[in-house]
Amino acid sequence: MSFSRLCLRMSAALAGAGLFLAGCAHPSVGSDRDDPTEPVTLTFWHGWSTPGETKAVQDSIARFERLHRNITVKVVPNVTDETMNQALRAGGDDAPDVVSSFTTNNVGQYCSSGMWADLDPFLEKTGVDKAQVFPKTLLDYTRYRGEQCALPLLADSYGLYYNKDAFRRAGISRPPHTMSELKRDAVKLTRRAADGSYRQVGFMPDFRLYQNSPDRMFAQWGPTYFDARGKARLAEDPASREFFATTRALIDAQGGYGPLERFRTTFGDEMSSQNAFLTQKLAMHMDGEWRGLMLRQSKAGFAWGTAPMPVPDDQADSYGRGYLTGTVVGIAHSSRHQNAAWELVKFLTVNTDQVVRFANDIHNVPSTKAALASPKLDPDPTFRTFLDIAQNPHSVALPPSVNGGQYVTALQDFSYDVEAGKVPDLAKGLRALDAQIDADNLQSQN
Repeated sequence: MSFSRLCLRMSAALAGAGLFLAGCAHPSVGSDRDDPTEPVTLTFWHGWSTPGETKAVQDSIARFERLHRNITVKVVPNVTDETMNQALRAGGDDAPDVVSSFTTNNVGQYCSSGMWADLDPFLEKTGVDKAQVFPKTLLDYTRYRGEQCALPLLADSYGLYYNKDAFRRAGISRPPHTMSELKRDAVKLTRRAADGSYRQVGFMPDFRLYQNSPDRMFAQWGPTYFDARGKARLAEDPASREFFATTRALIDAQGGYGPLERFRTTFGDEMSSQNAFLTQKLAMHMDGEWRGLMLRQSKAGFAWGTAPMPVPDDQADSYGRGYLTGTVVGIAHSSRHQNAAWELVKFLTVNTDQVVRFANDIHNVPSTKAALASPKLDPDPTFRTFLDIAQNPHSVALPPSVNGGQYVTALQDFSYDVEAGKVPDLAKGLRALDAQIDADNLQSQN
């Protein structure tokens, strides 16, 4: 992940309305009868935008074109989901053939709207056994109700970054494995100035902090968002109450929501040299695998390490798990060159050497089993932590929904109120949250 992906994910909620319209747009039908050996120009839209990222994409396309001399690929970078879906609704010659997105929880809309083509026929006729190629969790977030309209194109996993120097000063020998250890260590690592103000917070759970969207930490409980009928069931899942009780306990143990929130407002931008972990205002922090590269490039002035996020005490045997997400790629249903487009999608997602090289280039987690096991991957142990998280059988991703990320936005808004002490009856609040999510889902299907 990077700044460009972060910006697109932050805009995912805003794109929700556009994606809903897309589901009602009856997108134009392309063709899967083209000859992939004939000369053709494909258009590939993606969201990466920084110079290093776009160069890595262009290098990938150059490798593809060397293998497929008859196919030329026109690459369009820095495309948001909203722009992509508007183009697919409109159709025409300017619409893309191959599309990618950073928003995995929108896959339900990509599939149900019909704008992204079903990839199973292409997988079958080219002999790709998807269950053997891709880890199950990554496959799960690229399909919806049996339709495989996307495939994984690199992944992100979330873990714990910790300041080894601060740990040594506090007499802590290893990163915490359980939530009770996290609270204990966070208190030990919190340092204050003579006037009582914070100099360093051990671990700040505030949901508005950088990557601290509640769904990411909630993953450590392995929650169930929906039942078999697609109805929200957060109020029924004991994990929901335990999660909020744990985060509230973390807040209270380190001084309370008000003081922590005021301290958070002094932090610099997440992607800048004033990042709160980089400036040692935080001793521990949840983040993705890309942060390690940024810490090295910034020449962090302290020793740091990585580890999986802690797990609930009663699930200690699941330590090593984490939250997974990533980039997804598919074929526009309106493309008239779907077989040629499949050759590009297959190269980007299935070719082991390509997946490994692209993962190393942009410091993301590779998305195939073979690539994850490749000796050519970056050997840095702080990076390999995230490879292990991606392969842990307990790691989870958000389930796709017909209304995309709207249910995540509802969870975020609710979580802001919980951490601020504005939800006096948690059980009642969770029931209202379920009702809101169900109503939103129902509206998106009408």
